[in-house]
Amino acid sequence: MKLALLQDLLDCKAAQIPAALLTDLANGEQDLVTADEAGNVFSLSADDLAAIRQMLIDDRAGELTIGNRRVFVQVHNPAIRLMIIGAVHISQSLAPMAALAGYQVTVIDPRRSFASEARFPDIELRHDWPDEALEVLKPDRRSAVVTLTHDPKLDDPALDFALRTPVFYIGALGSKKTHATRLERLGAAGFTADDLARIHGPAGFDIGAKSPAEIAVSVLAQMTAALHRRTTR
Repeated sequence: MKLALLQDLLDCKAAQIPAALLTDLANGEQDLVTADEAGNVFSLSADDLAAIRQMLIDDRAGELTIGNRRVFVQVHNPAIRLMIIGAVHISQSLAPMAALAGYQVTVIDPRRSFASEARFPDIELRHDWPDEALEVLKPDRRSAVVTLTHDPKLDDPALDFALRTPVFYIGALGSKKTHATRLERLGAAGFTADDLARIHGPAGFDIGAKSPAEIAVSVLAQMTAALHRRTTR
C-alpha cells in the first residue's frame, strides 16, 4: 500500500468514517472509497458505488467486478459503539459483555459515586448529563443507546437525543407501565408514533431474566439482533 493511501485510511479511522479499500486482483492497484468519495483509480458506476456502500453497511468484505476488473473490497468501519445511560447494576454486567462482543462502550452518569472506575474497570466513563455527553459522542448508525436508570431526568434527555439520530438500537429499561408513561412524555415533546416505535421498551428479549446479568444478556441479544437485521431492511 502506498504511504499516501495508508495515511488517507488512517485519517478515515481517526474521523470515524467508514471506508472501503479496493484492490485490483490482477495488478494490485488500490484506492479508497467512502460514502462521499469515489476515489480516482477505478471508474465506478452508480451501481458499483451502491454495492460498495451496501458492503460498508453489511460490514462485509468480498469481490466485485468493476468493468472488466476483479476487485477485492476490504471494509474498514469504525467500531460499533454502545452508550449506556446509568451506572447501575445491570450496566456493570452489560458493559463488559458488550465490550467482549466487540462494542466500544461508554457509560454515562453524572453521579460520580455510581460511575466510578472501581465499579467499571476498563470502561470509558462520562460524568456529564446524558444529552450533553451524547452531543460530544455524536452517535451514528453504528451506535446503540440504552437507558437503564428509571429516572426520567436522566433517561428522557438521552432518548430525546437518540431519537434524532440514526442509531441502530434504542433500548429503555422499565416495566410496560413505566414505558407507556415514558412514551406519553416523549409524544408530548413532539415525537411521532413511528419515532417512538424505534424504542425497544422494556429493553431486552423476554427470556424470563431476573438478575442484572440475565437482563444484560437479554439486552445484548436484542441489540445484536437489531444490528444485523438493519442491513436487510
